[in-house]
Formats: sequence, C-alpha cells, structure tokens
Amino acid sequence: MVIEMKPIGFVRHESEKVPRHWSVSDIEGRLIINEEYIEGMEDIKAGQHIVVIFHFHESPAFTSRYLKQRPPHRKEIMGVFSCCSPQRPNPIGMSVLEVLKVKSNVIYVKGVDMYDGTPVLDIKPHVMLN
Repeated sequence: MVIEMKPIGFVRHESEKVPRHWSVSDIEGRLIINEEYIEGMEDIKAGQHIVVIFHFHESPAFTSRYLKQRPPHRKEIMGVFSCCSPQRPNPIGMSVLEVLKVKSNVIYVKGVDMYDGTPVLDIKPHVMLN
C-alpha cells in the first residue's frame, strides 16, 4: 500500500532555534495555507487551539537503529513510539498551537516547534471533553 499526502500549506517564522515540543514553546509564527483551502479555514478563530499535523521534512530516512532513542531531555533510552522524536517510520508530527488571529489564508499562531518551511498536512480542532 502506498499512501501519498500533499501539503495544504507551510509554517513560517523568524526564529533561528525552535523548542523540541509545542508545550514549552512561546514562538509565534504563521501557517500559510494554500488558497484552494481558504474556505475550510472559515471557523478558525483567535483564542482557540488547533492541532497541526505536519511532515518532519528534514529528518533522516528511518532505519531500525532509530527504534530505540535517547531523547536529549531524558536519561533513559526509549522506544520511538514512546517519545516525540522526529526520526520515525512515518515522519509525521503533531503540535497544538494557539490561534492569535486569522487573516485571509494565514493563521497566526503561538507555540511553534517546527522549522521554518515545514509542510503542513492537516489542521484539526483541539477538542477538550469533560
């Protein structure tokens, strides 16, 4: 089976360094969404959080040596599916970002932990159920 995805947009920001995880990031940036998807952005509003699914486009090709890794902030070696490493069998990342504002096809966000130019694959609402 082959699964193909194409970006719906790209991440843009001016930071030289990005944190390893969105939960510790205060970096502001923009999601530049391709104009063909602008209608799908209609109900995204400032103050809400969105889940951004993205491609780790700069990660090395996955090999079995990445099945066990030691994250830089941990002492122990962990399985790839137990950590947030960008070196994964399918290089897909997920971040929960705060929406600052939306203007045309640009979503201004806070909490960026992706490189400038990272391809955005999808955006989903961040839903908290009681």
